[in-house]
Amino acid sequence: MTDRADLRTDVLVIGGGPAGAAAGYWLARHGVDVTIVERKTFPRDKTCGDGLTPRAVHQLAEMGLTEPLSKYHRYHGLRATGMGRELELQWPSHSVFPSHGYVVRRRELDHMVAQNAVDAGANLLTGHEALDPIIDRGFVRGATVQTKDGVTTDIHAKYVVVADGANSRFGRALGTFRTREWPYGTAIRTYWQTPRHAEPWIESALDVKDRNGNPLPGYGWIFPVGDGTVNIGVGLLSTFRDFKSVNTTHLLDAYAHQVAERWEIDPTRPEAKATSGRIPMGGSVGPKAGPTYLVVGDAAGSVNPFNGEGIDYAYETARMAAQVLFDAISANDPTALQQYPRLLDEEYGDYFKVARLFARVIGRPALMRELTRVGMHSRTLMEWVLRIMANLLREDELGPAEAAYKAAAKIVKLAPNA
Repeated sequence: MTDRADLRTDVLVIGGGPAGAAAGYWLARHGVDVTIVERKTFPRDKTCGDGLTPRAVHQLAEMGLTEPLSKYHRYHGLRATGMGRELELQWPSHSVFPSHGYVVRRRELDHMVAQNAVDAGANLLTGHEALDPIIDRGFVRGATVQTKDGVTTDIHAKYVVVADGANSRFGRALGTFRTREWPYGTAIRTYWQTPRHAEPWIESALDVKDRNGNPLPGYGWIFPVGDGTVNIGVGLLSTFRDFKSVNTTHLLDAYAHQVAERWEIDPTRPEAKATSGRIPMGGSVGPKAGPTYLVVGDAAGSVNPFNGEGIDYAYETARMAAQVLFDAISANDPTALQQYPRLLDEEYGDYFKVARLFARVIGRPALMRELTRVGMHSRTLMEWVLRIMANLLREDELGPAEAAYKAAAKIVKLAPNA
């Protein structure tokens, strides 16, 4: 069944996840006619992102979501575990970002942000898959979309925002590509029931072991959801030795057994089947702007290699893109879109470069073990590390963490391919 009843909009957003919904919200707030197309229907699950750090909480507050967010589980910081030790580290104070985070299941979080975009005036079409870009004289001018019933429609637009996630089929159709020399990650997670579901800390394990106590590559996390369950998962960077041969399902099983007694879970009875995904990182996907389109969030590889965070960067890049598109529409000047890559580089260029270098360093097992051993014996050092890895550095005050980061940034400037 086909139906060629065409639609028109100023901006078409491909994808209704964190980046797409945030872009739709900010464009609508600017008074722009914006349409978001999302292949799935809400609520739907995603692999990562339940643990919202202060950067993400700040962006959600900026979108007016403080009150609905407050009903979810609030936590105070990170519990780092490794080498038989643990350290509980409060989120650092900051002039912009709050000193707390939330844990919200992605099926609820993404639905909330998408509905917020609709409430602001965005047009959201769920169950609509963007099949192909519409090209007019070499410029992207919308997309052909199809419903689950097979109805196809052309949506014409002045500009397009590519926000269809880490695999970004639409982005690849426009010629985006990943810099293969740069690190990427894989992640797998699911939920377990436990009486410890409302812990005030998210937890990160710096040493994952198999059932015989032998070290395994990667890192583990536990996010208390506050609803009777915890989100338990493992992540693995491509820089780890034997990365491609690691079975992530077995890795998650080993970690669940490792933490089972302490977290009071039955590792053999997860709440649901584990989901996994592959994640480009460190701004590794480009180009991020064309004459009539911008690429945001995971589709642009906007994930922090230090810790695998992507939600906050999805919200932030979407907000930048919305402002640039508003400027272009207001001035009737498509060249304004070229401001976007410059804004990204100013905000994340040096930071992602340092993080990519760090990802290469920790891929060496012996060095990773030594760094963990040193770090877990120094609360002060781990507090610096948390501030750097969560990208909560202060611009108004130069402390030890800021000084350490600045020194690292100077070093990576000498490594142009890092």
